[in-house]
Amino acid sequence: MRVLVTGATGYVGSRLIAGLLEAGHEVVAATRDPEKLGRFGWCERVQAVLLDADDPTSVDAAFGVAGPIDVVYYLVHAIGQPGFRDRDNISAANVAAGAKAAGVGRIVYLGGFVPDNDNLSEHLASRAEVAGALNVEGGAELVWLGAAVIIGAGSTSFEMVRYVGDRFWVIPLPPWANHDIDPISIRDVLYYLLAAADPAAVPAGSYDIAGPATTTYRELLATYVDAAGELRAGLPMRDIVPRSVVGRVAGAAVPVPSGLAADLIESLDHPMTASDTVLRDHVPDPPGGLTAIEDAVAAAVASPRPQPVDALADPHHLADSDPLWAGGDALRLRRAAATVTPAVARPALVLFNAVPGPLAGALRTGLDLLLAKVRTR
Repeated sequence: MRVLVTGATGYVGSRLIAGLLEAGHEVVAATRDPEKLGRFGWCERVQAVLLDADDPTSVDAAFGVAGPIDVVYYLVHAIGQPGFRDRDNISAANVAAGAKAAGVGRIVYLGGFVPDNDNLSEHLASRAEVAGALNVEGGAELVWLGAAVIIGAGSTSFEMVRYVGDRFWVIPLPPWANHDIDPISIRDVLYYLLAAADPAAVPAGSYDIAGPATTTYRELLATYVDAAGELRAGLPMRDIVPRSVVGRVAGAAVPVPSGLAADLIESLDHPMTASDTVLRDHVPDPPGGLTAIEDAVAAAVASPRPQPVDALADPHHLADSDPLWAGGDALRLRRAAATVTPAVARPALVLFNAVPGPLAGALRTGLDLLLAKVRTR
């Protein structure tokens, strides 16, 4: 098929493009900044188009340049930015209209679970609204896949778990830490995304995708701590602090962009489990079965030196195009030290791996604050 991927430079989008190319599809990579595509190992094997989903003229021009498209993957969002809910709705409507005019047959949208509750966070409510905006009369048929926490090095959700597990000897555990969740491995997300492009296998509609077992946020943190070989204690807490405040504190405590961390934290009021409509009922499990969350976490923790995204031995590993804040404090300290260390001495930087997580976090945070102070002078 000929496929257009929006959000091509994102965590899921960049890995999806590698999988699409491996499967033999033609790929059009859509982005606001085509120059950024040069950071990706597959950049010479895709057609690049400029597409700003906020601008309907840009969307129409992108489809015109791309030529005939069978499937559009919609993977863009503005979560973490001011006014993201309205912006996401407008962007989705623009792409849906452009796809309709271009004769696209199918849109595959990766969103989140939407609990059956009237008191949803901005993030969760936005995911459902985007699906509605993409599903236009007479337009491309829509396949909406909902997922909760995606496990893999570089995934925002996983990196938040990593930094909490690394940076705190005593981990605060509010009541929502015991909510049930259905996380999923990035390997299985990619498998389902590829399957969802095929109308013969997956009818249009909404489906949830999940790993093989339900867990809790607390258990997921414990799984990470075990995989990292650390010792941590949990401190149960009463839920007396507003979620918005918790989100801001979390954003300050971990290097994930603060707005993004805050918006995600505000979504934790609800259990995040799959509905009765799951894609697993239509698509056979991948060879070897769905990935156990313990195995996915272990693979993410064991990630070697970052590689080009299309050369990763395992999609759970960190790519050299993933955000610079991803990968843990030891990696970030090694990267900073490498800029002032002679090449002959750089192998010794692996000693940063032996620095306890909370100390590495304090060192990296101190360095960030120092660099920010220097830049303002």
